[in-house]
Formats: sequence, structure tokens, C-alpha cells
Amino acid sequence: MARLGQRHHMSSVLVVNVGSSSLKLSVLRSDDRIEAALERDRWDGDPGDVAGFIEQHRDVAVVGHRVVHGGAEFTGPALIDQQVLARIDALTDLAPLHQPRALAGIRAVSQLLPDVPAVACFDTAFHAALPAAAATYALPAAWIRQFGLRRYGFHGLSHAYASRRAAKLASGSRIVTCHLGAGASLAAVLDGRCLDTTMGYTPLEGLVMATRSGSVDPGLVLWLAKRGGLGVAEINDGLEKLSGLAGLADLPSGSGDMREVRAAADAGEQAAALAIEVYLHRLRREIAAMAAAMNGIDVLVFTGGVGEHDADVRAGAAAGLAFLGVAIDAKRNRGASGDTDISADAAAVRTLRITAREDIEIARQARRLQAAVRS
Repeated sequence: MARLGQRHHMSSVLVVNVGSSSLKLSVLRSDDRIEAALERDRWDGDPGDVAGFIEQHRDVAVVGHRVVHGGAEFTGPALIDQQVLARIDALTDLAPLHQPRALAGIRAVSQLLPDVPAVACFDTAFHAALPAAAATYALPAAWIRQFGLRRYGFHGLSHAYASRRAAKLASGSRIVTCHLGAGASLAAVLDGRCLDTTMGYTPLEGLVMATRSGSVDPGLVLWLAKRGGLGVAEINDGLEKLSGLAGLADLPSGSGDMREVRAAADAGEQAAALAIEVYLHRLRREIAAMAAAMNGIDVLVFTGGVGEHDADVRAGAAAGLAFLGVAIDAKRNRGASGDTDISADAAAVRTLRITAREDIEIARQARRLQAAVRS
């Protein structure tokens, strides 16, 4: 792969965001405007499927790749070479749904653009400087030393962008960002630094998600193994793929999509209604916990697919947070689009709806690393 010191005719960045099944490619200009984009709901890692798009944008200056888990080693963006690839691969057990897919994206694009430098941008990096009290599990010290156990946190690229954007739109240094999508997490951000987050060693901890359980009693997991007779693989699949909204709503489709769950609840399905109640209960509880980590809250941000598009989730969360000073305007909330303030006029806390732009954060990190190496 090329060194970052090489010159290219353009200053654009190709951003590669590979999800657990999807693929998003975007070319961002120096002003962060999207020059071109390609999305695939399903992508099997075949470079040929994206070759035509990439061929049209061969003159990008750098490629930025989203990587979910950076472990304790990657606390910032890294120039990709074979050694870095091997270190990313070694973290697969910690993010089994995402890490192999990110590696497939890196290899596919590098095959098509072998002379363009590539940078890995990690979702865990934003949380790397968590205070020790927030990062540390209360486990045997020997385990922590032997296995490097700690709370890593995820969705950092989204939390970094959303908190920085929020700081420009509203006053106040204490920001709680809610990234709500199929995966979901919160972050407590004080003056740009993350002080706490809901996900932990893996992306399974924290909020109720589409198919993931979020936090459960570890004793319950042990009981399922010892008394329930379930194997490790079966428990893993249950917690990762069959729980959350999908598990609670128990729809014939097996879906954990909030839109389908809400439609079922509106049609009178009690299990679906309970699923939403559990989701909102955990969301409100954890927002309050994030506020406690900062001794209060000035700005509440909703982002991600559910956070941006589901006005009922925003309203349901805010309805239980009046004691913190959160109040939203129903009309503003219903009509919200783009980056906008949906707060009630007299609310002490500003509540914002912000469009998720991980691509901008990835491009920003790739450019900064490029500039640092060139200098």
C-alpha cells in the first residue's frame, strides 16, 4: 500500500463503511460535501461488485475505513499495512459480526486501489481515554491483567461527530449522545471528551437493541449454561441475534426493526408493545446514568436510524427525563429533519436531532493522519 506522503491530484477521501451485512461507499470533498456515493444492503465481499464505482474515483487522496474494534492498541486512526491488518484480525473474537466484514472491505478496496493510502478509523478510539472508574470492570485483578479486560465502548465515530456538531448548535459542555440504530449506545461527552458510555468489552452491553439483548445479569447467562443446558454457541446466537426487540416482540418475521415492532404494537400485539416499553425504560435509565457521569446535562442528542427517524422514541425518552430539565416540543419533534433543535422553548436542556455522519468523522481522521505524516 502507498505511503501517505505520495501526492494525489485530488483532496477527496473515499470512505468505506462496511456493516454486518451492508456496504456504504462515499467520496467526500475537502468541504465534506458528498461527491458520490454507493450503497449495498447486502455485500458479500466481492471487489467486482464495487469496481465500477471505485474506478470512477481512482484519484482520491486517501481511503478511510470504519473498523468497529481497535482493542487497547488502536487509540486513534492507523495507516493500514499488513501488520495492522493482522492486529485488526486478532480482535475478531471481540466483534465477530463486524471485524471480518471490515477486513473484507479493506482488502477489496486495496485490491482495486493498491497505490492509494488507506487509514483504519476505529469505533472504540473515541472511548479510549475513559476515566479508569468508567473503564474498569470489578473483576479479579489477575483476569484483568491476563486478558486485558476493560470497557471499550463503540459507535465512537458517530458519537464523536454528533457531540462536536451539537457543540456548534447549542451551548453547554455536557452532552449526552444517543446513537440509536440496529445497534445502540450512549455516550457522556464533557468538553469533547467521553467520560462514560453504555457498551463495554463487546457491542453487546448496554441498551436494548434490534437483535441484541444489551446488559443482562451474568448469573443468568451462567444459569443457562449450567442448568439450561445451552452451549456457548447457542447462548451467543441467542444474545446477539435473537434477543432485543426481536426477542421480545416475537414477530412471525423474527424482525427487530423498530418500524415493524411499532406497527405490530399499534395493531394490538401486546408483546410488541412490551418490547417498546422495555426499550424506552432502558433508554431513559441510561440517559440519566450518562448525565450522572457528568454531574448534569446541557444537551441531549438523538442520532442514528431510529434516533433520527422515530419521533415516538424521542418523545418517549424525553417524557421520563423532565426531572433533568429535558422537554421537547411535540410539533418540532414530529417535523424534525436535518440537524435541528426540537426542545420546548422553556426547557433547561436542549434536545437535538442530528443526522449521523460517520463518513465526515472518518474523512476528518484520515485527512489529519495524512497531514501529520506528510509534515
